[in-house]
Amino acid sequence: MLTILNRHDRNQPFPDVDQALDEPNGLLAVGGCLSPRRLENAYRRGIFPWYGEGEPILWWSPDPRLVLAPDHIRISRSLRKSLRRGDFAFSFNRCFEPVLEACAEPRAYATGTWIVPEVRRAYLDFHRLGFAHSFESWQGDRLVGGLYGVAIGRVFFGESMFHRVSDASKAAFAYAVHCLKSWGFVLIDCQVYTDHLASLGAREIPRSEFIRLLDQYCGQPPSPEAWRCAAEFP
Repeated sequence: MLTILNRHDRNQPFPDVDQALDEPNGLLAVGGCLSPRRLENAYRRGIFPWYGEGEPILWWSPDPRLVLAPDHIRISRSLRKSLRRGDFAFSFNRCFEPVLEACAEPRAYATGTWIVPEVRRAYLDFHRLGFAHSFESWQGDRLVGGLYGVAIGRVFFGESMFHRVSDASKAAFAYAVHCLKSWGFVLIDCQVYTDHLASLGAREIPRSEFIRLLDQYCGQPPSPEAWRCAAEFP
C-alpha cells in the first residue's frame, strides 16, 4: 500500500524503500512537496520524484538501481577522437537554469515532460542551496549539451541530460565523470536502465546494495576542490 505524504510536513519520514511496489517498479509514495528538506531526505534514502503534468508527486526507489563508478566509464573511440580534437568546451554550474530548461524540452520520442514548472522551481532552489549542479558542453558561445543532478557527500545523483548536436550530451557526461572523480566522488546514480547509459559503463545493482553505498558515502565530504575547480580535461 502506498504511503500518502503530508504536503505541509516537510520533516515527515519516507517509508522504508523495501515497501516500494514491484509494479510499477519502485513506486513508494504519493504527494508531499518538493521542499529542499524533503528532497534531501529523499535522495539520502535512495528515493527520487518523477511524475507528469497533472499528476500528484510520485516518489520512486526502483530495484535494481543503475549506477556508475567513475573509474568504470566507457568512452567510445569516436567520442574520444572528438574530445581530442577539441570539438567541445566544458563548464560546470555556469548556466544551471538554461540546462534545466533544455532538459525540460519535449523529446521526439515522448510527449510532455516530467520536468514540470513545479519541478523546475524546486531544483532551482536546490541549486541555490548548493545541492543541485549542472555540467555544460559548448561550441563557441552556444550551449549544445549538458546534464544536471544532485550531489550529497561523495554521491552524485544524475537527473537528466540534453544535446543539440551529436555527442554533446555524452561529452558533457564524460566531463562530469572526470570532474566528479577528481573531486573524490565514488558513485553516480543513473536511476533506471537505458541502453545509452549502459553503453557509457553504468550497471545495475540490487537496491539493497545501493542503499548500503548511500549510507556509507552520503555522509563523507568530497574534496575541498569540489565545485570550485577541475583538473584539465580531456
